[in-house]
Amino acid sequence: MGFILENLSQIGWRECVMYIVGVVLIYLAVKKEYEPALLLPMGFGAILVNLPLSGAIDQVLPGIGAVHGPIAWLYETGIEASEILPLLLFIGIGAMIDFGPLLSRPYYFFFGAAAHFGIFAAITVSILLGFSMNDAAAIGIIGAADGPTTILVANILKSKYVGPILVTAFSYMALVPIIQPSVIRALTTRKERKIRMPPLEDKEIPRAVKIIFPIMVTVIVGVISPAAVSLIGFLMFGNLIRECTVLNSLSETAQKTLANLITLLLGITVAFTLQAERFIQVETLMILGLGLLAFIINTAGGVLFAKFLNLFLKTKINPMIGATGISAFPMSARVIQRMALKEDPENILLMHAVSANVSGQVASVAASGLVLSLVLGYLAG
Repeated sequence: MGFILENLSQIGWRECVMYIVGVVLIYLAVKKEYEPALLLPMGFGAILVNLPLSGAIDQVLPGIGAVHGPIAWLYETGIEASEILPLLLFIGIGAMIDFGPLLSRPYYFFFGAAAHFGIFAAITVSILLGFSMNDAAAIGIIGAADGPTTILVANILKSKYVGPILVTAFSYMALVPIIQPSVIRALTTRKERKIRMPPLEDKEIPRAVKIIFPIMVTVIVGVISPAAVSLIGFLMFGNLIRECTVLNSLSETAQKTLANLITLLLGITVAFTLQAERFIQVETLMILGLGLLAFIINTAGGVLFAKFLNLFLKTKINPMIGATGISAFPMSARVIQRMALKEDPENILLMHAVSANVSGQVASVAASGLVLSLVLGYLAG
């Protein structure tokens, strides 16, 4: 019994806070069904790594000696040393995306661009608050609503706030159904939210175009931002597997088995950064606020851009479509469709929303690559 009491004595208030964080994440995953494949392992992992003398992370255990914990190994190997876990997830995401609707309506790319201003706004505010350039850049990427990209950027830039940044990024991704509707309602009237858009014609995109597109995007983004080659390359490789039509079984495996497995592993691996001594600090609250700021500005940027276009268009755009320019695919598109149906049960905006949402996936990677190039260039100079 003595060693049990000794172990219990090592649990302080910080560890108790992290247990609460873990329970909250599990609650959001199970009860609210917010990204359960990600938040459930993150929440359980937060408890796991904060148990006294936890063998899940590197520890010196009495009577055993040094132990290299499995979660520590996963983090060091899969994220810190190679970023391979988020990159493998990008293959699955790429295999899920059908760029056909976007290719038939390339003007939707503008929504992806408009919905990423918050990244640069958050970076600026972070610097003004005293964060270093590399930490500020990593914080700003939270606004892209793209967890794997956030992991890569924070790791490449060697941010010392990786834990708070990743938890903030994944939490806000899961809270898209709560955050986006509030921002949209604040910026639009009910009349605007009820705008009906003509149904999209199902245009057949030639197979050659669908195959050339991921190759072309990889080359263009790679030339403009070499630091983003791995990001865009793995995403577009997954899409190429889908569109080549000769690897259908692998495409299905990437979309389902690979994506689900890597998401689970990524969630529990990210929990390594949730150790109490690393996570409980004033900067964590600041990062939560800055991440929310970036997310709000990105959503607002897309909505306001759509409203601006309506000043010149005869056939009006429902401004809610602009909010789907963020990278939370396909969650954001589903949120907008639900909002549209709530205002008008016969208003179908899903295909419009999906087209803009797909553009946001590409835009988030491009914006992150641009940030990496600029920051790495600045630090090198």
